[in-house]
Amino acid sequence: MKLPLNMLEHMRAATRNLMGNGPTAATEAIQQALSAAGLAPKTASTQAPSMRDINPPPTPAQARAEQPQAAAAPETPAAPPTPAQAAQDFAQDFMARLGVPAGLGQHSFEMPNFHPPGFNAPAATPAEMPAGAQFIDGVYRNHAGTRSYKLYIPSSYHGQAMPLIVMLHGCTQNPDDFAAGTQMNALAEEKECFVVYPAQTQGANSSRCWNWFNAIDQQRDQGEPSLIAGIARQVIDEYPVNEREVFVAGLSAGGAMAVIVGTLYPDLFAAVGVHSGLPFASAKDLPSALAAMKGGAMPNAQRQAPAGGVPIIVFHGDRDTTVNPRNGDELIAQGVRSQAGGKAARAASIDGSVPNGHRYTRTTHSQADGSPLGEHWVIHGAGHAWSGGSGSGSYTDGKGPDASREMLRFFKTVS
Repeated sequence: MKLPLNMLEHMRAATRNLMGNGPTAATEAIQQALSAAGLAPKTASTQAPSMRDINPPPTPAQARAEQPQAAAAPETPAAPPTPAQAAQDFAQDFMARLGVPAGLGQHSFEMPNFHPPGFNAPAATPAEMPAGAQFIDGVYRNHAGTRSYKLYIPSSYHGQAMPLIVMLHGCTQNPDDFAAGTQMNALAEEKECFVVYPAQTQGANSSRCWNWFNAIDQQRDQGEPSLIAGIARQVIDEYPVNEREVFVAGLSAGGAMAVIVGTLYPDLFAAVGVHSGLPFASAKDLPSALAAMKGGAMPNAQRQAPAGGVPIIVFHGDRDTTVNPRNGDELIAQGVRSQAGGKAARAASIDGSVPNGHRYTRTTHSQADGSPLGEHWVIHGAGHAWSGGSGSGSYTDGKGPDASREMLRFFKTVS
């Protein structure tokens, strides 16, 4: 669906009205945005739909429980929603039918977030750390701003040089949540590597999404790419990191930003891991971001990644309704062709399955001499969640395959 460029202004106006200028004006502004986007309201009336229109119907057991007893006094009719509640419900319905996931930040609608169905988003459960391990806080500042981060130092560290993995969380997440869900710290113990988790601020994006869809955040030494690269360099300066084994990976908005950072800094990062993300420069603003997420970023000569790219591993569920799986297809194609020898790459696919879990198709891309250029994992039946992750974090799917382990295995083969 092609979204008009003025839709964002309609929604911003609605938000302003809702917060201070009157809910009726907010509803009217949202209705204008619906019409501009080609989405008619659910009813012909100007009254907003109730949350009952958005939420799933009750189960039979719930319906029976809610039925009044025969001898009970008749219930007093529920009070109609206030104009402010009606406007808010209408805005929520608008976003739900657009399929907006977990918010797109200060450049998007300042409304409640919508999460992909079927996956819980629990608070992160702190894992017990092995004796001698550390999970410490850090801060990095440059001309683009300030970002905090958490660095995991495994108990096996005794001053030796080790690889560094930069992990970029998805919308609404934070370093602790992402570490718990991906279980990357446990793998750091096993594989002996540092893991750093940059944290997006709510001031930069109201849903803590990395701003992958902003033009300024798609440029080297500008915006968020400069902050993420700066965090990696700060860790390298403070610890004996093997500089030929520095990698970046992320989920959803974090995956899209990992692509950007890896593309802009091939001198710093040796490979990129992407889960449920989007290709490099697949959007320049909110409307184009929504279009890419819903319809899939299509090949575009103006969006070609610069030559000299790095190896890439991509995971995407084929039932992902938040970020269209076509993005994974274009992402791997873009990543492979940006590398030396990528145009003549050889592809080979195998099908597999996880016991009591998901089936998957794994396609490898390599040069004529067998050097790896990329891997594409399509996880059949999976949605918008980190494959093989732990339920102690949000947006995970424990049915596998284990994306964290496979990413580290791939990183080792290309370093």
